[in-house]
Amino acid sequence: MGGERLFCDVALAARIERAEARLTAESSDAARARRGDTIGFARPFSGGVASFAEDDSPFNKVIGLGFGGLPSTAELDEIEHAFAELGSPVQVELCQLADAGTGGFFTERGYRLESFENVLGRRLGDTDVPDGVRLSRDDELETWLSEVADAVAVADTEGLPSHEDFPRETVVNAMRDMAGVRRYLAERNGEFAGGASFRVTEGIAQFTGAATVPAHRRRGVQTALLRARLAAATEAECDVAVVTTQPGSKSHQNVQRQGFDLLYTRAILVKGTSATSSSGADSRQAS
Repeated sequence: MGGERLFCDVALAARIERAEARLTAESSDAARARRGDTIGFARPFSGGVASFAEDDSPFNKVIGLGFGGLPSTAELDEIEHAFAELGSPVQVELCQLADAGTGGFFTERGYRLESFENVLGRRLGDTDVPDGVRLSRDDELETWLSEVADAVAVADTEGLPSHEDFPRETVVNAMRDMAGVRRYLAERNGEFAGGASFRVTEGIAQFTGAATVPAHRRRGVQTALLRARLAAATEAECDVAVVTTQPGSKSHQNVQRQGFDLLYTRAILVKGTSATSSSGADSRQAS
């Protein structure tokens, strides 16, 4: 992993945040399509998106803003009202490279800092495809969702604990609704050992989650899933891969070992009842 390190300037951060906003909006829309109703929203907000997918969803948040000036008070009033009507707190995931004053704009409105999450990235190049990892077939979707949800439920104890805590059904729904992803599975000794996913948005490979079955942890499964997705992202002609992790977590350590650099941190700002959600990305990985 001795190649050129990836430096994140404001332009790259804005590009990644736009991709995250697009993922959030498309997945929020998919949740409504799955249910067959119109409850919730995914609407543009100050260059990003404000989304409510369903109760307790990781897609209930404001993300991607802060790269085109501050929102107006009237705009924020409208967003807060929309979340309040659905009984939800407002959770803002704010990139540290956003416009100066964005954080203060929200804290002056009563938002509190609840946690942080790290966004890491790396350039793409030749990566071998490890044995035992393959694309999950369409007819394996229910098995993949069930196995990964069960693995996510058993949190890894190394590193800082996650601030997230989702019901199993919510995890399954969120993974099912995640728009445009490619799903991978890893096998050991003929058993399902782990699952992971990623999607491509305008040349960015977004690693959108991974989990290892507890019985197969510390056996290189997460590393194999990472390398398989890196190879696929290179084949898809992406120029950068990104992943979101809990700071100090085993997942954070694993992706750094695979050449990912820390690009920036997001501050999680919340107004209302304490939130349980985050990006829905690899921050919920279980090693």
